[in-house]
Amino acid sequence: MEGLELAVARLQDANPVVVSTALEYLVKEVRNATSSMTSVPKPLKYLRPHYDTLKHCHAMAKESVPSKKLMADLLAVLAMTMSEPGSHEILHFKKQGTINDLGSWGHEFVRALAGELGAEYTARQLSDKKGRKDNFTADLISLVDEIVPFHLQHNAYAEAVDLLIETQSISKLLGNYPLRPEKTLVDDSNFKRVCLYLLRCGTYIADPDDLKCLRQSAFQIYRRHGYCSAALGVALKMGDDDEATPFNTRCKELFDTTDGLMRKQMAFLLARHHSNFEYVEDLEVDAIIGNNKLKSYYADLGRDLDILDAKTPEDIYKSHLGDSASSRASSTSAPNVDSARANLAATFVNAFVNAGFCKDLLMTPDGNTWLYKNKEHGMLAAAASLGMIMMWNIEEGLTIIDKFLYSNEEYVRAGACLAIGIVSSSIRHESDPPIALLPEHVESSSSIIRSAAIVGLGVAYAGSGREDVLDTLAPIITNSDAMIEVAFAAVSLGQIYTGTCNSDIASLIVQKLMEASDASLEISESNFLGLGLGLLFFGRGEKGDAMLEVLKTIEHPVGLCASVTLETCAYAATGDVLQIQKMLHICAEQRDSPLIFPGSVETTENQSAAPKKPNLVARHQSMAVLGIALVATGEDIGAEMTLRTFDHLLHYGEPPVRCAVPLALSLLRISYPDYGIVDQMSRLTHDADNQVSLNAIVGLGLVGAGTNNSRIAGLLRLLAEHAREPSTLFVVRLAQGLLHMGKGLLTISPFHADRTLISKAAMGSILTFLHCCLDMKQTILDKNHYLLYHLASAMAPRFLFTVDVNLNLLPVSVRVGQAVETVGQAGNPKTITGFQTHTTPVLLGVDDRAELASDELCSKSHILEGVVIVEPEQSTQGALECKT
Repeated sequence: MEGLELAVARLQDANPVVVSTALEYLVKEVRNATSSMTSVPKPLKYLRPHYDTLKHCHAMAKESVPSKKLMADLLAVLAMTMSEPGSHEILHFKKQGTINDLGSWGHEFVRALAGELGAEYTARQLSDKKGRKDNFTADLISLVDEIVPFHLQHNAYAEAVDLLIETQSISKLLGNYPLRPEKTLVDDSNFKRVCLYLLRCGTYIADPDDLKCLRQSAFQIYRRHGYCSAALGVALKMGDDDEATPFNTRCKELFDTTDGLMRKQMAFLLARHHSNFEYVEDLEVDAIIGNNKLKSYYADLGRDLDILDAKTPEDIYKSHLGDSASSRASSTSAPNVDSARANLAATFVNAFVNAGFCKDLLMTPDGNTWLYKNKEHGMLAAAASLGMIMMWNIEEGLTIIDKFLYSNEEYVRAGACLAIGIVSSSIRHESDPPIALLPEHVESSSSIIRSAAIVGLGVAYAGSGREDVLDTLAPIITNSDAMIEVAFAAVSLGQIYTGTCNSDIASLIVQKLMEASDASLEISESNFLGLGLGLLFFGRGEKGDAMLEVLKTIEHPVGLCASVTLETCAYAATGDVLQIQKMLHICAEQRDSPLIFPGSVETTENQSAAPKKPNLVARHQSMAVLGIALVATGEDIGAEMTLRTFDHLLHYGEPPVRCAVPLALSLLRISYPDYGIVDQMSRLTHDADNQVSLNAIVGLGLVGAGTNNSRIAGLLRLLAEHAREPSTLFVVRLAQGLLHMGKGLLTISPFHADRTLISKAAMGSILTFLHCCLDMKQTILDKNHYLLYHLASAMAPRFLFTVDVNLNLLPVSVRVGQAVETVGQAGNPKTITGFQTHTTPVLLGVDDRAELASDELCSKSHILEGVVIVEPEQSTQGALECKT
């Protein structure tokens, strides 16, 4: 301590040699003390009383004195513990010192300097927005160029990326070390960690330009290091947000620079994403992108798990397991007389359970006896169920469906039109049957056939952006007087062009909303116009703002519903806190007069005698509740916070708000039976409000969709056993069908690739179904129950299917466990926990992750999910490589 105090005193000496010697002594002591900071270094502690003296000595020193820079360096280090908060003295003194020896002062000093540098950069940017001119940042960027290489060289990837994001310099990651031009900042040893952290940070970046730059940098790094499947994943995230390089151009460049096997692997990822990219240079690759191999892989999966035998609805209901005397009697006595609603429920359950297996016990056997056990719209649903049963198998499916196109019953013909769309869902086939067969039925004289053909086109071409389908459906929006057909056409076009911001379709829909009479907009289906508009701007953020301004001119409540739907769709899966707050404000709105919502227990005798009309005044509040879940989904922290918000809405919300909460909860956990959500849904199924209880039952089906979850199955069996209303029993049966979808092999979760990507087509179909449920009595419980088949666009196998280089099944050992977040963690942390070793093909849950159990094999994909090409390690000389 005495030596430090003596050195401080000597700094004030008039002799420059004495000053220089004292300064060198202080620098040596501080440097040695700060090289490892396990506790506060003693020199920093003892020099604290002399901090102002040292600053005075620095201020009085002449610029020409060589020691002035060294003293500035010393003061910058001392400022770590001695400066006033917000003064940025570390940065102030360091700029006056030398900036090329940062590491010699220790890691903690570099971190502290980086923190002040980021804060100063932000302050200058804010001052620029306020009209001041002190936003010059070149001096800060020069320090960034020194700090970032130091961080990367010492494995501090997170700190380096954070600083670059704060200073809007993320593109510097593509550069080289300043003193070693031949060595890149991001190399083979660290590019995976850097890119993973980059992409996770993207969830919390609000500025669209910064987000675009971040993803562009990640794409370029992945591509430069030959990690092509991951680069494609980033390209899918970006979509067409980068106007300079559209997605198709970026994708084409990526495909052109890779080998044949990698092309096929990337094609499988595009197929799962329902991408409309076409690669005409290689027809085999293009066929994979068109999902033409899905039917054979799905059949192989069913054969491997020995579940090819068809199931009947009773196999799902399991009425014999009931506890009550009535259920036991019903299962042992003579069969009950068929009821139209029970048969309709059995049709849907049969369709969902046997989806894609091309065999069932109701519709595919000869005789068509089941078809004629239904009436009118029930016939439509039964005929359309053939499309679900034969899904993805276009050749055989069309052969079976074709004969129903010539039936004398118009409802059967309508069902066949819808079946053609369903069987072709997510498949791009060379014969392209939907556009060849359905346009003539769109112009049919029968209203129900027209409606079914319109829905069929939407299901068949979801996410495809096909102009020929637009030419078929656009005249319906423009010219048709039947609002229900206009609404179906709008939502079909929204699904086909989801996320494209197509201005022509948007103009058509808004024009129709402006021109339509109030009476025509009173029907429940009119809200599909707003949904179609929202899907066009799905995930595109600010690009929907202009259309929002136009919707403000529409006075009818449907205009307000459309605005809420458009705004939430535009920020879907972004976790945008401001949008969630805006939706919560809408949910908190109070009305002057009591509102009777369909299904509410508050209906008086006089009101029940009046004809039922959907109440559109507060429907926008229901849309806002769904919107909260839509914005928060995919972002784990936001989703958890949203769950608590929904508890408040259930306690204090109005009927339109409460009825949408179960659907919003299910949207957060699609095909992901979280115990907490299931318990909450179970309580809501007994709610006093009938609409809430019905939506909670549907929510249970969505949460467990395709999982065969035994807990949910037991809850639904109890509900079916004690159901008093036919409508309640019907909804329970639908939920049971969803739960056992594809005999447990399918999922409707829109997220894939380890939950990093969201399929817009899948989410669009789920939103369509949820909007139907908002007014269930006018849609699913009425004559538009066939809108359930929209879910076909979201259905996909939840498997890991490994194939060899010839794309044939190759069973390999894999470890499957619960995914563990490893972003920003040091070393080589385990990516899964609680794993079990299986032989492929295996089923994967939403939060499951797989890894190869053997080092002798390598995969061509960066994520083991879906169809993955594997080959022996020695033949690849590196798992993932691109041709340069």
